[in-house]
Amino acid sequence: MPAEPSTELIAPPAAPLPPAPAAASRLALMVLGVVAAAALASSVLLWQRLSSIQEQLARQSADSGTQAIEARAMAREAQELARDASARLALTEARVGEVALQRSQLEELMHSLSRTRDENLVVDIEAALRLAQQQSQLTGSLQPLVAALKGASQRIERAAQPRLAPLQRAMAQDLERLQRASVTDTAGLLVRIDDLARQVDELPLSNDVGPAHAARPPAAAPASGAAGEAPEQPRWQAALRTGWDAVRDEVRSLVRVSRIDRPEAMLVAPEQAFFLRENLKLKLLNARLALLTRRMDSARTDLQAVHAGVARYFDPASRRTQGALQALVLVQSHLKSAEVPQLEDTFAALATAAAGR
Repeated sequence: MPAEPSTELIAPPAAPLPPAPAAASRLALMVLGVVAAAALASSVLLWQRLSSIQEQLARQSADSGTQAIEARAMAREAQELARDASARLALTEARVGEVALQRSQLEELMHSLSRTRDENLVVDIEAALRLAQQQSQLTGSLQPLVAALKGASQRIERAAQPRLAPLQRAMAQDLERLQRASVTDTAGLLVRIDDLARQVDELPLSNDVGPAHAARPPAAAPASGAAGEAPEQPRWQAALRTGWDAVRDEVRSLVRVSRIDRPEAMLVAPEQAFFLRENLKLKLLNARLALLTRRMDSARTDLQAVHAGVARYFDPASRRTQGALQALVLVQSHLKSAEVPQLEDTFAALATAAAGR
């Protein structure tokens, strides 16, 4: 049997809502319009902003492109300038290297020229001093050495080289030692020996009577003087007196009385007298050569032999003989065995300067 519907469970249908008022719809429409307008305005603004941004981006892009082009051009110019600068720098470095090389070569050349000049100066000074030393040894005078040392010192002062200062000091020491030294006057002694050699032929021998007769004054001179004072005599008496005086002188010259201390001097023949004189000349020549070669002992021995020969064989009463003997004694007294001082310090300093130390 069918069930009967329940009245409690079935609700009555709801009553229909009243329609919305027109103001609300208009408000909604206005809101929507405002929203749409706002959206449109924002869209327009956004579009304008986008457009401005695009334009700005376009301008910036164009500017960036222009700047990029300019930058590339500037980069190319910078690269070219860098290449030019590098090329110029390489050229400058090459020139600087050449200048440095030339400078080093010039300094080396100047140093070499300076050293060569100093070496030439040292060689010239050494040659001059050695020549002066030889002249001093030959002449026996210190003047060549003194003059050479003074000239060398002046040349060193003009050169103004500090490395030659020790040489100048050594030369000053040697010059001071030379000024204190004393040597034989060889030139004066040689002149005296030459004079003695010329006088040998004029010395009278002890057995030579000719010089004694010639040296005796004639007797007629005082007779004539007396006749001038006495009264005049007859001419025949004067002639007779003159003849008698001449005969008397001749007779007196025939006989000569003298004391013979050395018989060998009286027995010298005329031929032996020639060789005696030549022997004395040879001994004087040997003494001269010994004096030139600075062999004082040999020169002194030869002069002593000449002195002994003159005193033995020649007339001791003759003034010429006495003068020759005095000259021989004087020459022997002036002979000295002092050697010419050697320039040891100067030559050592020259060797050091030549070695470049």
